Amino acid sequence: MQANELSQNILSEIKKIIQGKDQVIQMTICAILAGGHVLLEDIPGVGKTTLAMSLARALALDYRRMQFTPDVLPSDLIGFNLYDKTSETFRFEKGAVYTNLFLADEINRTSPKTQSALLEVMEEGKATVEGVTRELPKPFFVIATQNPFGSSGTQKLPESQLDRFMVCLTMGYPDRDSAIDILKNSVRKDYNAINCVCSVEELGKMQQTVENLYVDDSIYEYIMALTELTRNQEFFALGLSPRGSIALLKMAKAMAFTKGRDFVIPEDVMDVFLSVASHRVKLSPKQKASGQDLTDLLLKVLKEAPIPHLS
Repeated sequence: MQANELSQNILSEIKKIIQGKDQVIQMTICAILAGGHVLLEDIPGVGKTTLAMSLARALALDYRRMQFTPDVLPSDLIGFNLYDKTSETFRFEKGAVYTNLFLADEINRTSPKTQSALLEVMEEGKATVEGVTRELPKPFFVIATQNPFGSSGTQKLPESQLDRFMVCLTMGYPDRDSAIDILKNSVRKDYNAINCVCSVEELGKMQQTVENLYVDDSIYEYIMALTELTRNQEFFALGLSPRGSIALLKMAKAMAFTKGRDFVIPEDVMDVFLSVASHRVKLSPKQKASGQDLTDLLLKVLKEAPIPHLS
């Protein structure tokens, strides 16, 4: 099956449940193919959790969901040692992250201590409990949802946490036609209607193909030009990190793959730039005070960076 055909099949399956959000679904698929984690930020009730659960079913991924609340503990995520009176030994009880796709629902409603338990998990695919490090199942992804900061009971995620998400996406309200379709089918969400499109093994092969896609030197230069513009402009207090540049490269490769190409072009980088940069780049205090929009400034960066011409 061709890459773009497979991407369309995944999209078609998820659209059985999610209407009017093709671009968000496409970007989520790219993040999975690139081996990254996804942050879905929006108001409650627009389908963030539904998207994650639909994707897990379409890709035959084992998944677990945890509702993050202030009383969730790190041990609930990464596990703990439990004393067994019968054998007089400790046995390890796995936490919720021991799965292929971990859905962290409303991640910004729990404590910073619990959030920090995900740092090693998201970066290395490992979890350390009482000095013992254990590998998580492969593949492993985190899809986290969060309500906008300022909503009741929320707090900002630290930059170190945000940087570990490959992309940050916003669902937004559906358009009028999609909203009417949602109303007509609002009785229940039949996840059984979603067919498995590929196996875990096939997903691994696709990820390897994405990793090995050809990238011209001019594309590397283009990514670095964009990165340096976010670091050197006076209206940004925090620019793209090296991890952010790598995420931009990986997402561009995945975008090229879903479009049926075995090489990256500048348009692939442009398509994913906002989703990769929006949660990593921070406005300077002066720009915040002036009411500047982060998206507008990132679009300005795209316009200023010289676009390479591939031979």
